[in-house]
Amino acid sequence: MHKIYSGPAKVEYRDGEYYVVAPGSYVVCAVSGQHIPLDQLRYWSVDYQEAYATPELAHARYRERLSGKVS
Repeated sequence: MHKIYSGPAKVEYRDGEYYVVAPGSYVVCAVSGQHIPLDQLRYWSVDYQEAYATPELAHARYRERLSGKVS
């Protein structure tokens, strides 16, 4: 029997893929706080090790970093 993990996963983001370090069913968007199911995870930053729910939120975070609002 497989155990079902309902909490957040700990993920290492890599170029073009990610590695699940600790099991869970979702990650949290770094901008919106939205839960992103792992099977729907498409956008992340390798440099900042953050997940994003949409490409628009990923771009918003990029713009925040350029402006110095987020370190």
